[in-house]
Amino acid sequence: MSQSKFLNRQSLYLRPDPARVVVRPFKPATEPRDLNPTDKVRANHIVDRVLRLDPEASAQQLREVLENFEGRHRNLLDVFEARAAEMEDALEPHEPLNKTKRCLIGAYFLNEYSFEASALFNPSIVRHPDQTGAPENGCRFILSLRAVGEGHVSSLTFRSGFIAADGSITVDPTARLASTPKIRSGTPAAAGGEVEVVFRPEEELSERVIFPVTSSQSNGIEDARFVEFNDAGQKTFYATYTAYSGRVIRSELLTTTDFQSFRMTPLRGSAAGNKGMALFPRKIDGRYAMIARQDNENLYLVYSDDLYSWEGGQSFLRPEYPWEFVQIGNCGSPIELDDCWLLLIHGVGPVRKYSIGAVLLDKNDPSKILARSREPLVRPEPTEREGYVPNVVYTCGAMRHRDQIILPYAISDTYSNFATIKIQALMQAVAG
Repeated sequence: MSQSKFLNRQSLYLRPDPARVVVRPFKPATEPRDLNPTDKVRANHIVDRVLRLDPEASAQQLREVLENFEGRHRNLLDVFEARAAEMEDALEPHEPLNKTKRCLIGAYFLNEYSFEASALFNPSIVRHPDQTGAPENGCRFILSLRAVGEGHVSSLTFRSGFIAADGSITVDPTARLASTPKIRSGTPAAAGGEVEVVFRPEEELSERVIFPVTSSQSNGIEDARFVEFNDAGQKTFYATYTAYSGRVIRSELLTTTDFQSFRMTPLRGSAAGNKGMALFPRKIDGRYAMIARQDNENLYLVYSDDLYSWEGGQSFLRPEYPWEFVQIGNCGSPIELDDCWLLLIHGVGPVRKYSIGAVLLDKNDPSKILARSREPLVRPEPTEREGYVPNVVYTCGAMRHRDQIILPYAISDTYSNFATIKIQALMQAVAG
């Protein structure tokens, strides 16, 4: 099956940019409650040194810091003051601080982090909740991407763009600045529980970076699979993702209606213990439905009356063809077509080569397989084989636009591109 017959690769390469940075707490002052005795001693030594500066030296030092960093971040003085306030519980009693010394102390307990220095990959795409300015017979979209920086820590970042009536794609310019959200509610240092974060309205979509905030996420928020969920006409955007603590993983659910405020909630149940879950875009027979991978090999169909609790499940799709003999997994939420569900999957073959295929599922009973691609729809081209993890093409979610599937995909766990597929040609390729 020749890819050229139905697959149109774009030339919209989204590559990691090490110039995009956020400010993050750094040790010996991550969070006060996490400081060990040695870290607390060091933190207080730093504060003592700042306190010994005379007023003129303090003001000069703060001016130099602002001259060096102010153009790289929003509201930097507010960030410094907030960080100083976070540190207060870890510090020994000290004299009252004026604004200059508070800001200067906050600056000493922060560092810049280049959140996409290493990779920008595993994208998913949904319709933008605001279609203002969309081209005729086209639409605006939001693209989510997994960004990886120093220490291989993953965060979630976004892009926006337009799809024209003919399926051609334009990605909006990326904001120069980058920002992390404020925690509105929840207990960020705890491993469990729900956390809500919010960005300022003036922060552009591509400026917004959701960085790990809980201990369960401390080493990464990985592979968000976004879906526009329709419940009796009410639309909500959900994303299943993998939270990685550095030792264990768990599945969590991100919820938003506007991509400005986000709620992150752990998923419960035996079916939520692995990565790679993907939610159907609507209920089936009154119940939520999820594609899951519970055994690192096969795909399962799981139903639940509770969006946050997933138990059991039915194994319905197993490796069958050589390009997927090692394992299969979902590549995002199922896409509803006129007569069936389209499920994009990844398969792992010889020499750990990742490719993308497709399965057509019965609309009323998704456990019934109507057709399945014998060969991959997308496989690494010769120019796409090199990167952080060679020989990989991967996506976390495509979308339908009129008669086409818009497929963003990652290349060798390093950067991302787009392809478009005519639905009729895809159906013929899978059925054939």
